[in-house]
Amino acid sequence: MNTNFGFGTTVGLGFDETIEVVTEELAKEGFGVLSDIDVRETLKKKLDTDIPPYRILGACNPVLAHQAVAMEPEIGLLLPCNVLVREDDEGKVHVSCMDPSAVLGLVDNPQLEQIASQVKEKLENVLEAI
Repeated sequence: MNTNFGFGTTVGLGFDETIEVVTEELAKEGFGVLSDIDVRETLKKKLDTDIPPYRILGACNPVLAHQAVAMEPEIGLLLPCNVLVREDDEGKVHVSCMDPSAVLGLVDNPQLEQIASQVKEKLENVLEAI
C-alpha cells in the first residue's frame, strides 16, 4: 500500500500479534504509543456496526517531536504519526504509516523536511522489521 499520504505492507501475522510486534518495533525506533483508537469497538458501540479489526496507533518519537515543535509551534495539529493496523474481509492484516513528508509538507517550513525524512526512515524500519 502506497499512497500520496502513506505507505504500508501486508503481514503474515494475526491482528493481535501484529499490534504487539508493531508496538515493540516502534519502541526500538524511539516511538511510544500515545493513543490507541479501536475504531471497530467505537463503531460497534456508537452505530452497532460490525467491521473487521481496525486500530489507529498514535506514535510519537519525543526527541523528533520536540525538535519539530521548537521549529513550528503549531505542528502539534499534525502530530502524532498515525500507524494503522487493520484486518480486511479476507482476514489479511495490513500495517500502514502516515507519510510524515506528506503531512509535514503542508507546513511552509523547509527546516521540517529533515525531521520528516528521519521519521519516515524510522517508520520504514518498523515496517521492514515486521
